Amino acid sequence: MFSRSSVISLVALAISSVAAQDASLGIKAIQAHFTQSHLVPDLLASFNPSALLNLNYPGVGPVTPGQKLTKEQVGPTPAVTITPANSSVTLTGTYTLAMVDADIVGAVLPEGQTRHWLVNGVKVEDGAVTNATAVGITTYAGPWPAPGSGPHRYVVALYEQPSTFTPPDNLSAPNIPVSTFDWPAYVQSTGLGPLVAATYINVEEGTATVSLQPTSAVVTSTLAPSSATSGASTPSNSAGAGGNGSGNAPNPNTGNAFRSMPALAPFTLLVGGLAALLL
Repeated sequence: MFSRSSVISLVALAISSVAAQDASLGIKAIQAHFTQSHLVPDLLASFNPSALLNLNYPGVGPVTPGQKLTKEQVGPTPAVTITPANSSVTLTGTYTLAMVDADIVGAVLPEGQTRHWLVNGVKVEDGAVTNATAVGITTYAGPWPAPGSGPHRYVVALYEQPSTFTPPDNLSAPNIPVSTFDWPAYVQSTGLGPLVAATYINVEEGTATVSLQPTSAVVTSTLAPSSATSGASTPSNSAGAGGNGSGNAPNPNTGNAFRSMPALAPFTLLVGGLAALLL
């Protein structure tokens, strides 16, 4: 008969395995979301995160990738948490947090993306992104797409900020208003990276008056757990990220990337069986 301490240790091990499996499938899911929503290659040439980024808006709660929200719901600053893909990923460095408007699928804006949030020097403490010692270049300004312009894809991303990070003069001081800039060029020129984690939301105002290009849904049950990821995501050099064009957001009901995990059933049964031994 197992001793109580042995069963507790086995339960803890099983729970750890479930968490690792969950994060692994979550990485696959968010990669699929970025591909299906055309953020790869509209905004990023590639997307290989080493962690999961989760948003939690006051009054809304945890947000799933591609979830459709109103401009009122995304007005307050969200809480941002980060979950490493596996035990080899450490979050002890300095990072840059940003929100950019990648607009609708296939959109083209020669002037670049609209910057809604840019904070240099953030830290990750107990899984939460903190800005106690950070520099808020552009403080959070909630998404506010033009009426009829279609569902805009707002990407929130966390990049490693190396000691060699060098911001441009026009984005080196705090409290700079929302404006357009070339996000991929900014990442490359400042030396940011690799990308640690990212997610996105959809916000639309009114009824679209532009032609919308369909996107496909992410079916999480078809995803296999990922191996360790490198976090080396490459910003796209294309101008096709942001602006007025054609596109469509994925079905917000398919944004349950971190909730629909059928592959975890064996682990759940194992935990339940081990826990029963304690009774």
